[in-house]
Amino acid sequence: MVDVNSRRIAVREIVIEMVGHRVEDSEPIVSSGLMDSLSVLSLITQLEERLKVAIPSGNLQPEDFDSVDLVVETLEREAR
Repeated sequence: MVDVNSRRIAVREIVIEMVGHRVEDSEPIVSSGLMDSLSVLSLITQLEERLKVAIPSGNLQPEDFDSVDLVVETLEREAR
């Protein structure tokens, strides 16, 4: 199992790659327009591959991915 700090680092790295610059962990990335819904799907796919987890889509909302902090919380809650 991947610990929360490793997950946070992975999320930060992927978000930087996707938006082209570093964002603060609490900074909105979806509601601010830095990422759209297709980008969120790509983020989920990259997280699943990098962290070797499955993220079930049934209960997920775009708001679950609106910041690095929220992505990490979602991973802790949903990743299998």
